[in-house]
Amino acid sequence: MFKSLKADINAAMQNDPAARNKFEVWLTYSGVKALSAHRRANFFHRHGFKLLARIISQNAKRRTGIEIHPAATIAPGVFIDHGEGVVIGETAVVETGVVIYQGVTLGGTGKDKGKKRHPTVKEGSVISAGAKVLGGITVSNTVK
Repeated sequence: MFKSLKADINAAMQNDPAARNKFEVWLTYSGVKALSAHRRANFFHRHGFKLLARIISQNAKRRTGIEIHPAATIAPGVFIDHGEGVVIGETAVVETGVVIYQGVTLGGTGKDKGKKRHPTVKEGSVISAGAKVLGGITVSNTVK
């Protein structure tokens, strides 16, 4: 978990010119806080404590404005900048080096169950503010 936190902080330092130091990023960046909470929720979700996982994720949503389903797969080193309104769905996959701006939705297109219904965002891609990426599609490496 600490390696993931370190990678997330480093991603913020690399991608945000306003980031002054790692301690400040750790204390104040809502994207880093949301990703840390997601990693805890994901741990509990994978170990069968799904209600506890949802409680953690909903608490993080209230604190940060970023909603990440506990089952979503998010690699270390993702940066969510000004994350208010970001929604990441249950079967979404976000790889290392992805930058997500405010108001982004990685969502599904309906009520299908049991299949890949949210996007996969490959390494190094940037999802700009307000983007709605829907369905089981793949956004290739380094796409903006």
